[in-house]
Amino acid sequence: MGILLSACSPTLNWRQVQPEGVDMTVLLPCKPDRASKSVPLGGRDTLLSMTGCEAGGAMYALAVAELSDAGSVAEVLAQWQALTLTHMRAETSTQQRKPMPVPGANGPPPLLLSARGSHPDGQAIEGQALFFARGTLVFQAVIYAPRINAEAAETFFRGMKLP
Repeated sequence: MGILLSACSPTLNWRQVQPEGVDMTVLLPCKPDRASKSVPLGGRDTLLSMTGCEAGGAMYALAVAELSDAGSVAEVLAQWQALTLTHMRAETSTQQRKPMPVPGANGPPPLLLSARGSHPDGQAIEGQALFFARGTLVFQAVIYAPRINAEAAETFFRGMKLP
């Protein structure tokens, strides 16, 4: 029932979105913005495409990159997880990892990472990030908020679908 309530919330207007250039769908609670930039992943500059939005005091985003070497997928995902924790100044005692299925993902098992940390200005933040892959595509679906709404997080992360 909680998922239905959050799904009907006027603050969270869930919609199915297809990120540019990727054969998948994701549920986002607001109209997304899109951007891309070159970032170092796996020791190479790689184009990272992002689709995301802010709603209900939280930022929801999906980042996707295509690697040139399928053998580097697991290493890149592990590095990305570490960078995410560093970026949010995550408190070691709050870090949790658990498997979470993503329909159509292959490669390393999808992993949901949760932690509490702080913004550069010292404000507290919670983060949840789901890391997964399909072939040479690597993904990070993330929520950052002062306090993450569990039902909205469940809707967001369960809404990732690869054909």
